[in-house]
Amino acid sequence: MRLTHRDPIPEALRGAIVALGNFDGFHLGHQKVVAEAVDWARAEGRPAIVATFDPHPVRHFAPHVPPFRLTSLNQREELFAAAGADAMLVFQFDDELAAMDARDFVATLLAGHIGAAGVVTGEDFTFGKARSGNVGVLRDVGATCGIEARQVGPVKSGGQVVSSSRIRDALKAGECDVAARLLTRPFALRAVVQHGDKRGREIGYPTANMDLGSYLRPRFGIYAVTGRVLATGQQLHGAANVGVRPMFDPPKELLEPHFFDFSGDLYGQEIEVALCHFLRPEAKFANLDDLMAQMAHDCDEARDLLA
Repeated sequence: MRLTHRDPIPEALRGAIVALGNFDGFHLGHQKVVAEAVDWARAEGRPAIVATFDPHPVRHFAPHVPPFRLTSLNQREELFAAAGADAMLVFQFDDELAAMDARDFVATLLAGHIGAAGVVTGEDFTFGKARSGNVGVLRDVGATCGIEARQVGPVKSGGQVVSSSRIRDALKAGECDVAARLLTRPFALRAVVQHGDKRGREIGYPTANMDLGSYLRPRFGIYAVTGRVLATGQQLHGAANVGVRPMFDPPKELLEPHFFDFSGDLYGQEIEVALCHFLRPEAKFANLDDLMAQMAHDCDEARDLLA
């Protein structure tokens, strides 16, 4: 179930334990926060809610920054449900929410409107106007209105704290394996397949044209990928170009997977494409024959890696 902070909260969800954070990417650290909330809720026979913010506060305060999302709302909803949440609550981040005092956020929203009995956050989580709220505020104000607060410390991997920014850095470097280890799954982009200029089809490699939307731009280049057609669950393997297609004009940022041994029609279908291995950077070739020879090599390499 998906709710926003402006919706009435169903009676069955009042008294919930709420995991509170941005949770973009839902990496190992986020998973620990949500697991604490779910375990606490189960132990007390309460519902578990995961609360996230959309748009991301950074997007609200700095709309000029390049796209950086690791997960869409739909992806987060599925990941939270798989982790045991009974509902996802979306704080719709706008001027009103940005101006809300941290103490009001706890007393009015978390306690009054949502009816939370407990809230779990990461120890560095901040909220409220000018990011003035933290675990201490949550605990102090919560104590006056029936909310118990718990915090979860950072998770480390490879001697470093797991964070969304660390995952973004790995993806910008083409380090799919590092990102997958911290996320516990490959980084995956989800979009509806659009009609393109059919260039791939003309040279024997039909591709599904997908807009990158608000997702982080990973290192531009060729990847070994898996695909999942959301409507049917069909699983696919392929090679994909992420970038601006330097051989063709006009340059346009796209994700273009070519799926092996597939002949169906994907137009209008929503697909999730997971970037499993970085093969090479984008390149401009002298002619189409050279490009096609390289694409054949890329597809062979991708097949081997995905086998």
